[in-house]
Amino acid sequence: MRVLINPEGDVEEIKDALRAINPELYERLLKIDGSDDFFRYMVKPLKISVRVNTLKAEIEEVRENLSEIITGKVPWCEEGFYISTNEFSKIPEHQLGMIFSQEAASMIPPVVMELQPGMTVLDIAASPGAKTTQMAQYLHNDGCIVANDVKHSRINILISNLQRCGVLIAKVTLRDGRYFGRFQNRFDAALVDAPCSNMGMIRKNYRNISLWKLRDCYGLSRLQKDLLMAAYKATKPGGVVVYSTCTLEPLENEEVVDYLLRNTDAEIEEIKLPVKGVRPFTEFDGKKYSQEVKKCLRLHPQINDTEGFFVAKLRKP
Repeated sequence: MRVLINPEGDVEEIKDALRAINPELYERLLKIDGSDDFFRYMVKPLKISVRVNTLKAEIEEVRENLSEIITGKVPWCEEGFYISTNEFSKIPEHQLGMIFSQEAASMIPPVVMELQPGMTVLDIAASPGAKTTQMAQYLHNDGCIVANDVKHSRINILISNLQRCGVLIAKVTLRDGRYFGRFQNRFDAALVDAPCSNMGMIRKNYRNISLWKLRDCYGLSRLQKDLLMAAYKATKPGGVVVYSTCTLEPLENEEVVDYLLRNTDAEIEEIKLPVKGVRPFTEFDGKKYSQEVKKCLRLHPQINDTEGFFVAKLRKP
């Protein structure tokens, strides 16, 4: 029997539906948060947000043109706005690359990378290119972004979005991201927006409920550690490495950051933005992590009405 989730139902109905679809996920969510608001927002439809692409348009120009559908401002990103429709085919600004559909929380990583024109930047898992195009606009199309992905099918999507947004400084590569660890001290900054179990994206697509398996998280955690280590090695001393995921699973978040902290001289910095997080885990499921992981940004959906998200800002001394 197919189980349907009613996001307008009471919290016990929501919990029962989640438990029926994926009992393993439900038990994990109870450990991670478990509050009623958490479960309500985990299945509440996600607000639609876009980022103005300043390579092609001025923020105020787009704000004026889209005034009828803009419903609010994303507090932590100057170019970010909430809108009332997801029918992007009817928005000329989208077709022209003047705006990019991007979840509000995912705008955070490029904002904290301290990007300046002329930099050489590594985007180790770039497709579909939301953060790559955002980084390009912060670089003012001056510098170089190595935009890498491991799957050929995803490369095509990445190139299409780079072209639509007028990005001129991206060098697209098709590699396993771990390959870049051999290029030591080459990049001014690096982003590891890691492949993950997508636990934080349930409210965007309920299909993620049935797909989630804890055993997958262990394999992903190993890959994420390798990708973060490769990006750290490839970054110049003094450079910033940002690690982000759209999951709430500690195996893929705090444990990955803890691994880098324990095996390198990496330093972690607090993220100072007008966004409220919840306390990261320094202990979970019998494992203890460095107290330094408390400086990471852990976003649960009920706090800022976003997807579940995690960001760590690291610096190579």
